[in-house]
Amino acid sequence: MTPTMTRLRIRPLLAAVLMLAGIFAPPAAEAQRPIRVFISVDMEGIGGVVTDQQLGPTGFEYTRFREIMTAEALAAMQGAREAGATEFVIADSHGSMQNLLIDRFPADVRIVRGTGRPLGMMHGIDSTFSAVMFIGYHSATTNPQGVRAHTFSSATLAAVKLNDEPIAESGLNARLAGYFGVPVVLISGDADAVGELQKLTATAGPAAEGAVVKDAIGFHAATVMTPEASQALIRAKAKTAITRLREFKPVAARGAFRVDITFKNYMPAEALAQLPGTERVDAHTVRYRLNSIIDAARFLGFIGNYRADLTP
Repeated sequence: MTPTMTRLRIRPLLAAVLMLAGIFAPPAAEAQRPIRVFISVDMEGIGGVVTDQQLGPTGFEYTRFREIMTAEALAAMQGAREAGATEFVIADSHGSMQNLLIDRFPADVRIVRGTGRPLGMMHGIDSTFSAVMFIGYHSATTNPQGVRAHTFSSATLAAVKLNDEPIAESGLNARLAGYFGVPVVLISGDADAVGELQKLTATAGPAAEGAVVKDAIGFHAATVMTPEASQALIRAKAKTAITRLREFKPVAARGAFRVDITFKNYMPAEALAQLPGTERVDAHTVRYRLNSIIDAARFLGFIGNYRADLTP
């Protein structure tokens, strides 16, 4: 045996002895990035919801549907955890934004509540998240079919366009996620709401997973699943979405944006046209040009929340 061959045999043996003695250890693998999931939860798209009787404190079924809304959010979390998700922020995103029963959530979850949030339904999103999920979402106000179809306000707005394209709340929110480089991986709601978002996300990569929990018959009617079936579907789709996480891509959201807002009445358009930089396109529509999707979201939030008689 040559001296070179002897050295080659001794080196592996020496390394093994040193490792056993704690003197040498192989380099540690790079720590895996936590899978942080942001879940925005609306209510019109929750399984079983068809009228305002489920959507606000004066409705006779609201108390029960707060429980169902909470259960669907929990189902999305459970499915995501089963696929490896580690951290969650939940944004209560309907009406008063105080609907979710927060005592039903695990202690490690953070919940965003209350109105007046600069990024509205997406407040809390940033580039540290791995994925976004939309639970209980509905279709756009320009959709003639969806259950409770509206964009931000069914009472006051007839259309909202972004760079000449009608958008749903999911469309704006997917772009807000995209601004921070985060893909939307799941939406639940009726077939129309799911289809709208999947069409948008497919422009960037594979379409988001969709949990269709009801099929629209009209604005106030749908064929629905039982709560148990809806929650099981959402849980399964959330698990699949996180399993496929590497496939999804953020929706493009850089550059300037033009927002067109069409009101059902004349006076809001007339009043907003007095703001510098606002153009009145027609009797019911104003146009505003903004430097980013963040600015667009804040402008839409201002329109939805401002009243001259606001008090603390």
